[in-house]
Amino acid sequence: MARRTGTASPLAAVVAVVAMVAVVGIAAGGGGRQPDRRTMTVRLTAHYSRFSPATVDVRPGTTVTFVIRNLDPIDHEFIIGGPEVHERHEVGRDAHHHGDVPGEISVPAGTTASTTWTAEMGRVVFACHLPGHFAYGMAGVVRVSA
Repeated sequence: MARRTGTASPLAAVVAVVAMVAVVGIAAGGGGRQPDRRTMTVRLTAHYSRFSPATVDVRPGTTVTFVIRNLDPIDHEFIIGGPEVHERHEVGRDAHHHGDVPGEISVPAGTTASTTWTAEMGRVVFACHLPGHFAYGMAGVVRVSA
């Protein structure tokens, strides 16, 4: 077999790198398909004891960072989760949440706070459970669908 001497073409180098990346991906368990990892930031405003927007759409498996800006002169909180989470907060858990639990955060008057939550299929409620706020309508929904 004859061997060519000299420099390789730039195209050959690119093809070699692409092939190497594909082999490494398959060897690492990727099987040619990368895992579906999504991230997004959702900015909410708390004003007049309401969240805006009140409805958010995300895809399953998305890691969502909620950034909540409280324009009210009173404190609020942002709690997201299933019915058991809201039941626990509505009957009176801690008065303030400082971000130690993903999806649960205090948002003092005039401040901005953030928390991260990972979406699963279905409809998930977010709300403020400080006394009277949820009953007043301070809640929203995340619709999680493919």
